Amino acid sequence: MPVSWKRLTLSLVAAGTVAATVSGCIPLVIGGAAVGGTVMAIDRRTAGIQVEDESIEMRVASAIRERAGNDGHINVTSYNRQVLLTGEAPNEAFKQKAEEAAKAAQNVRSVVNDVGVMFNSSLSQRSSDTLITGKVRASIIDAKDLSSSAIKVVTERNVVYLMGRVTERESKRAAEIARGVANVQKVVRVFEVISEEELKSLSNNRSTGNAAPVVNDSSASAITTQPATVVPAPAAAPAAPAAAPVSSGVTTSPVSTTPVQPLNDGFTTKP
Repeated sequence: MPVSWKRLTLSLVAAGTVAATVSGCIPLVIGGAAVGGTVMAIDRRTAGIQVEDESIEMRVASAIRERAGNDGHINVTSYNRQVLLTGEAPNEAFKQKAEEAAKAAQNVRSVVNDVGVMFNSSLSQRSSDTLITGKVRASIIDAKDLSSSAIKVVTERNVVYLMGRVTERESKRAAEIARGVANVQKVVRVFEVISEEELKSLSNNRSTGNAAPVVNDSSASAITTQPATVVPAPAAAPAAPAAAPVSSGVTTSPVSTTPVQPLNDGFTTKP
């Protein structure tokens, strides 16, 4: 009987997804996305920065393991050298050591620490988070006014984190879409906001095949980072119970002197 390569490919993808979901025994999770081909070509980061983000995730995960140990469950996600830490820590000291390790890692520009001090999340909770992430991504892909390749989605205990280089318009739109997904308790925006003019320039460079301009790493003033912003989900959305209350909110710890420009859009900004 001839082999259906399409069916085989889908089966392998599904198997990989399940394997990633059930591997709950790994305390440190790296949030790197696939890099290559079309994805790399349409990403708003340069190819070099995409590779660097993956390297940062591995370096930070290793540094946390060395400094704090393996008792917690820490997820490390880097986008344009901004590191997001999510997951659970057994105590406040573990959480702070994880943040210090991330801040000390090479080429890290800033750190957002939203690790909760509580017991590690269950396998069922992590499976639910994976499902929510998939639904949010699918909803963003369906939106005709957003570029899905510019937005990274991370979910932890029914809280959705959005990262990427987006305009203020895209930031608000993505948050609206995410909070409309079932079982989402809260949406936290960890975006780097760019202007509409910069977005147009990026689009023109991509269409003409020109490389995006490279900004010297030491020139922190050339980059504007939006602080983590909380967007409450609709009250009617059902929420899965958490293992224990989170001890604190998002803590943004900039490594450089990057100026921060908070949005005045009516949303609540988490300190």
